[in-house]
Amino acid sequence: MAYYKLIRKPADGKAVRGTLYQTEHRYSGSAGEYKEYLTPVCDTLENANYLVPALIYKVQVSKSPKFQRLLPLLEQVPGRSGIRFHRGTKPEHSKGCILVSPYMEQQITSRWLAEQSAHEETRLEICNYTNLNLKEEKNARTTAVEVE
Repeated sequence: MAYYKLIRKPADGKAVRGTLYQTEHRYSGSAGEYKEYLTPVCDTLENANYLVPALIYKVQVSKSPKFQRLLPLLEQVPGRSGIRFHRGTKPEHSKGCILVSPYMEQQITSRWLAEQSAHEETRLEICNYTNLNLKEEKNARTTAVEVE
């Protein structure tokens, strides 16, 4: 299973910025516990008026009826349907979807489609920054995370 985490920052007007991370769980022998390590994938943008709940979602890549191309779709969003990752640069470009740059839309879609083709399930956890205790470790590309 492939795990990702979207960490949202506090809203700035209509904009909610965040970072999408790939998540890896590693056993720390010295501490005798599993730690979650995050590798940044891309920045995200959401419309503060239409945020989806901060939960864990299964992600499937499918053809969007609206955009007529393959895009990642969040499944079983409470009270919503058609919540996807797609390109956009302003909060107004979204009524609940998660916006990324045009380049990253293609990269994320390709990555998640490859995982789906390999029969690997993709999970996305959406978190608000205030619920996390982020600790930077020596490797600048990863961040160790402890959930409070």
